[in-house]
Amino acid sequence: MLKTILSALSLLMLSYSTTSFGDEESSGKTEGLKVKITRQIETVDIKHEGKTISIQRNQNTKNLINPAFAKTSRKCPPFCIQPLILAPGVETIGERKMLEYLQQVSSGNDNVLVIDSRSRPWVVRGTIPGTINIPFKTLSKNTEENITDILEDEFGVTRGDSLLNFTYAKTLVLFCNGLWCGQAPTNIKSLLKLGYPAHKLKYYRGGMQAWESLGLTTIKAEK
Repeated sequence: MLKTILSALSLLMLSYSTTSFGDEESSGKTEGLKVKITRQIETVDIKHEGKTISIQRNQNTKNLINPAFAKTSRKCPPFCIQPLILAPGVETIGERKMLEYLQQVSSGNDNVLVIDSRSRPWVVRGTIPGTINIPFKTLSKNTEENITDILEDEFGVTRGDSLLNFTYAKTLVLFCNGLWCGQAPTNIKSLLKLGYPAHKLKYYRGGMQAWESLGLTTIKAEK
């Protein structure tokens, strides 16, 4: 009886340990790179502007974080620590979930967008492959008509006689520079005020600083 119980527990633990990050088991890559994303995943291929880019971690185990994100103390305000939960219903995500959303976009899922909310100069210095840039001021400091055009053209929102219809609104994953950055939160709050469904807004709170701290691939956008 005891052996049966122990055997069942072993199978349960094995099942739990191999279930994470979507198709992690199907990667098939368990040897090769010294610094992997997870135990089973070495790289994640993403399409960016028609090109395939492999997201992986920096293989130099002595590599240090990008100096642009090395500073620990910025004046607050405005660079204050953002809350873990921005608003009820808005999910805060980490790097592995971020990679899942990037994979969805790359595979042709038109219902998801991953948005770099930072101003253009920051994006030119480096961003995450597979993302688009919609600076925070585009939504927070623009005319109502221009904002509505963005909602229709980019986010799948439709416009009725006097109301916006969010039935087919896309899931938006937004990020900026890090825990201390208010640009993505500003975008999210602006969208919520417009009536965007909270459950369709995702907040990658760690942002570029967390991404860079893990040595994950970045690309430089055109000016």
